[in-house]
Parts: sequence; C-alpha cells; structure tokens
Amino acid sequence: MHKNYSEQIDYLSNQYDEIDGYDFYRLVFPNNENLGELNTDFSKPNAVYLYTDEKDKYSERTLRRRIMLNDTWEDDYMEYVECNPQAFCSGLAYRGRTNKTVHAQHMNALVFDLDGVGESEIKNLFLRFDMNPNHITGRTLPRPTYIASSGSGLHLHYVFDEPVELFPYIKAQLKALKYDMTFRMWDYKGTTQNKDIQKQGISQGFRMVGSMNSKYGTIVRAFEVGNKVSLKYLNQYVKEENRVDVRKRFRPSKVSLKQAKETYPEWYQKVIVEGDKKAKMWICHEGLYEWWKKQINQIKGGHRYKFLMCMSIYAYKCGISRDRLESDMWNIFDEVKAIEHDNPLEEFDVKCALEAFDDGLYAFTIDDVVAETNVQIQKNKRRPSGRTLSRERQMQRAIEEREIIYPNGEWRNTDGRPKGSGTKEQLVKDYLKDHPAANPTQVARALGISRPTVYKYMKNT
Repeated sequence: MHKNYSEQIDYLSNQYDEIDGYDFYRLVFPNNENLGELNTDFSKPNAVYLYTDEKDKYSERTLRRRIMLNDTWEDDYMEYVECNPQAFCSGLAYRGRTNKTVHAQHMNALVFDLDGVGESEIKNLFLRFDMNPNHITGRTLPRPTYIASSGSGLHLHYVFDEPVELFPYIKAQLKALKYDMTFRMWDYKGTTQNKDIQKQGISQGFRMVGSMNSKYGTIVRAFEVGNKVSLKYLNQYVKEENRVDVRKRFRPSKVSLKQAKETYPEWYQKVIVEGDKKAKMWICHEGLYEWWKKQINQIKGGHRYKFLMCMSIYAYKCGISRDRLESDMWNIFDEVKAIEHDNPLEEFDVKCALEAFDDGLYAFTIDDVVAETNVQIQKNKRRPSGRTLSRERQMQRAIEEREIIYPNGEWRNTDGRPKGSGTKEQLVKDYLKDHPAANPTQVARALGISRPTVYKYMKNT
C-alpha cells in the first residue's frame, strides 16, 4: 500500500462521511435510462464505463464497455465494478452505446486528477477551499463535491447541480476552464509532490469508486466533502477568458451566412444545402507521425501515457494502420517505461493508449498536444492577410505541418531540378502507389506541389 494512500484515508475518514461506489454513481448520474428504455430525442443520455472481464484474460481484448442503466445498476456494480482491477468512468453522459467524445451530451461532473498527495499536501489543499477566489496568491480553489483516494493521488469530483449540455463550443469552453483550474490546483510542494503538471481533457476516465487500483492493490474510496456545484461557482476561480458561457453554444462566426456562401462555396454546399455537418477529414503526411515518435526525449514521467495516446492520434491523422501503430508502441515500450516516475508504466497503459486511435479525437489540435504532454511545439507565425479563403487556410496548415516535420528546411531541393525518380511526375506516381485512395488535394498538400500538376500526372497513371 502506498504511504500517500494511508495518509489520505486517515485525513478524510476522520472528517468526512465515506460514500460507497454504488451510491456514488447513483448521485452523479441520477437520470440514466432503464433497461429497454429508448429515448430517441436523447433526453436521457447514459454514463458509459469500461471494465476488464475474466473472460478476456487470455484474449487480445482489453476492456469492455457497458452502459450504466438505472434499474440494473445494483447488480451491474457488484458484478463489473466492485474490486475490479481495471474499471474506469468519466463524468460525462453519452448518447448511444459508446463513450466517444463526439457522442458526449451532458457533463454531470468535472473531474481532476491530482497526483503525489500525502498528509502535508492534502492539508494544504483543504486550506485553499472556500477562500476568496480573488485572493492575491491566485491558488484558491472551489470546494469539490467528492474526493476519491485511489493510490498515490486524489480524484476531485465537482458534481453539477444541473448537467451541463455539451454543445460544440461549450466543450471547448469547459476544456479551457479545466486547464485553468488544473494550473491552480497543481502546486509543486504545496498540493502535490510532483513537479510536472498533468492536464487532462474533459472526457478523461478515472478509476471507479469501489474498484481496485491494480498498481498498488488499493480500493478506490470516496468521501463527501462538499455540495453540488454550479458553473457560476466554478467560473469565479478561473480567468475571465476561460469562463464558460452556456449561451455561447457554437463558436462565434466572423462572417455572415451570405458572405460564407461566396467565400466558402464548398462548405456552404456541404453544410447548409446538404445538411452534412460532419467535419471534413484529410490525411496528414506520415512524416508527422514519425516526427512525434522522436519527441520521446522530451517526455517526463507524468506524461508517458499521454505521449502514447497522442501517438495513436497522430497515427490516425496520418493514415497509419492500427497494426503498425501497435507494433511501434511495443517497440518503444521499454524506452517509455524507463522514464522515471513514481507510478510504474504497465502493458495495460499501452492497450488503453491504443483506444485513442479513433475518429473522435481527429480534431485534437497542436495546443491540445502541448497541454496534455508538455512537449513544446513551435508554431509558424501566420503572415498577416486580409483574405480568409479556405484554400489559403488549408495551405497554411500544410506549411505548418511541413515545418514541424522538417524544422531545418530539409524538404527544400538545393541541388537544382532532379532527374529520374525526383521529378514531379515520379513523385506523384510514387505517392499514389503508397496512397491509392488519395485525392488530388491530398496529394498536392503532401508533396507541396500544385493541384493542376497533380491532375496532369494522375491522368497518366
């Protein structure tokens, strides 16, 4: 048993009432559907949790997903969660049967992971609750509803008095609020023994109350330390630009619909006329994936899992097969595992990281990668321009990607026009041989040549 865990339990159990896992999730998710109930208007999204099953012990399957249904929860909790060595749940409720971020409809709880918390750190943490949000130190914190102890650290659960509806721009605002609060919460030698801050997205899953932490052999125990919270309450503790405004459901547009029709005709036809609002996906150059693998030398202990998770995301963005990704992960596993940290990296972490190979995380941005992994990525500065054409933005994105992969300009041809295999015609043919499904735009972006040139040589292939 970890020393921190014993000190946390001693402190919490002497002052607060413990709540068991069955009741805990009843209170966090009070509106789950019943078995057989189907609300087609998505008025009652459900919690989705992950767990290991003994049936999969000798198979390649790692985790099973299950919907948390209201009338079967008591039996399900005892069978699938209680004392399970791997059981995880986020604070979100989802429509459908999967926990993809794109299907998240309500946030019932905002959850934080604070690692490296012993007796001194937990005392400091509680001193910062309920203080004036504008205190000069800037490290005051809202009081959470529940605090769970799982091993060396704590999970702080802020349960909302009313679930927050997760419209697209609300998700982005909540992420900004969570990053801001994480910075306040993660105070080295104050509230944590770990120097490197660990930021996590709003859909992050956490070990379930009543399950077991297999790394330490400890049971996750939760204590009621406060009341349910409102967004207004949490907003007091973050910078004004990181507060959530529920009235802003969609990212504000800088152009009118009439202007968009003229400036972005393809978008207008797809989204407004055809009603297809699914984000358009395009394949990045696989050099971006290879570049990310080389960033392992920047990774600190607390970000090992996130490095592997982002490796999955880049693989998906670059059209890398899942088989190749998994092989690459196992090839570098020992190197990642050797990075010093209090918590050992396990093979199970690799299997969890592979879950990020999914279209739901395709929109992960450079800023998200920096926040999650603490790997500093230098962005190209955009050249000022009055034009806002979609083609120009796409080209700028391709240039930024190229500069990340080739920071020293290795892509440039310094020997004049090459002959034979180096001609544009041959480049197009070689690229299409490896990417037969690529369209002219994707080929042009990947090779840095014009679309007319690509059209010209595609006709000859």
